[in-house]
Formats: sequence, C-alpha cells, structure tokens
Amino acid sequence: MKISPRTPWAAGLAVAALVLIPATASAGSQRTAAPHADAAATTATATSADSYYAAAEGKTGAALKTALHDIIKNQSKVTYDGVWNALKVTDQDPANPNNVILVYSGRSQSKSTNGGGVNDWNREHVWAKSHGDFGTATGPGTDLHHLRPEDVTVNSTRGNKDFDNGGSPVSEAPGSFTDSDSFEPRDAVKGDVARMLLYMAVRYEGGDGFADLEMNDKVNNGTAPLFGRISLLKQWNQQDPPDAFEQRRNQVIFDTFQHNRNPFIDHPEWVNSIW
Repeated sequence: MKISPRTPWAAGLAVAALVLIPATASAGSQRTAAPHADAAATTATATSADSYYAAAEGKTGAALKTALHDIIKNQSKVTYDGVWNALKVTDQDPANPNNVILVYSGRSQSKSTNGGGVNDWNREHVWAKSHGDFGTATGPGTDLHHLRPEDVTVNSTRGNKDFDNGGSPVSEAPGSFTDSDSFEPRDAVKGDVARMLLYMAVRYEGGDGFADLEMNDKVNNGTAPLFGRISLLKQWNQQDPPDAFEQRRNQVIFDTFQHNRNPFIDHPEWVNSIW
C-alpha cells in the first residue's frame, strides 16, 4: 500500500500542541478565540510546558530518554474499570458529545455501546498487553496514553500483532490492513499509533514491577516486552504529525486523569533524537 505524503510539522508545533484544545475542536479546524486571548493562552501554556520538560532541556539520545522517563513516571493511575469512563472523555467525538471516535475504524459511535458484543466498542491496548505480559494490571494495563476505543471485531483482528505495512483490508476499519504477523492502521492515525508506542517504551523501564518495554525493528515479537517496527514508526511519526484531536486528548489526560503527558505529542522531533 502506498502511504499518502503528509505535510511536515511546523517549527512551532511543540508550542501549539500544548494549547488546551476545546472539546469541539477537530483536526484541521481553527480556534475561534480572539487573537489577543489566543496568544495569551499560548504563552501561558508554553511557559507551563517549559517547566514540565525543564529536566529534559538540551538532552539527546539515551540521556533524553532517561530524563523524559523521570518526568512522565510521576502520574496518577486509573483502574481498568475506570478506563471505560475515561475513554468516553478522552476520545469524545468533537462533532457529537454523545459519541467516541474508534481509533482504527474512524467510526463515531455512541458512548453507551461499550462492552464485549459484536459492534460494541471495547478497550484497545495499542501496546498489546501480552507484549510484556502486563495484562490489565493498574499501570501499563490501564495507561490511557495507549488505550483507545475500538470495535470489538477489529480489536480481535488486530490481536497482539506488531505494526507494519501491507496485508488484506480489515473489515469495519477502512484504510487498515492486516496479515498473519502485522497490522497497518489507517493513515489518519499512523502517527498516533507511533507516538503511543514510543510513550510506552519511555514510561515503562522496568522500575514499577513491570517489564522494561522497548522498541525493535521486527514483527512476531510475541510475548516479549518488545514492539516493532521502529523504522516504520519513525516514518509514521513524520507523515502524520499530531492533530487537534490528539493534542486535546493529551491535554485531557494530563488535566483530568493521569497528570502526565505524552512527550512525543508535544515534541515529535524527540522521536528521532532518541531512536
């Protein structure tokens, strides 16, 4: 499958990504606040963000990864039952507050249809919980930064496969493809998937009683605490930069639930600095 080219992020994205996006914002939309109020909000939020990432300033490579881990490991935790209600807030459809957006399917679906039945939506672990055997334990198993709503059938089709290009079209997930050992999400969330996985590889370093989650450039990682393919995920991060939905989601998780951030949504350029 040929991936459509994407416009690279602007130099100021790291600041723009940190502005609290209203619940009604959608990808590509413009904020409607008065220019002076908007500029003031951007400045205030940027100042706060500078403080949040202060310990990572000027670092690269392994030192940057360590600094970011030390920052984002300070978080509140959500129970697995609590994830249901959290996702109804974090993934709310900007055009319909009664619905959530399913990550791979792109479908807007009623919040009330969560569950385990056919055509319900359930809790998709983008970093498959068997990769490191953390299950649904409070911690990596409930971390909202990689949990997203998805159709039950599509979730089952994805299973615990690594991410790669190609395969056959996935029913109920237009633009997604799968084969025996990999899953390719639709273009609009390729970068989202990459940044969620990279967050997990930085957040969980083996110091919480859980496995040290890391990236590699393979598929068929099975139950190893590894995920691939890093070379492709780096491409996806560039091709699909953070949009308003992803930025708002990061802010809501920070403000309301876990009080930590996904640094690669705020600073996509840090991906290439670490990997």
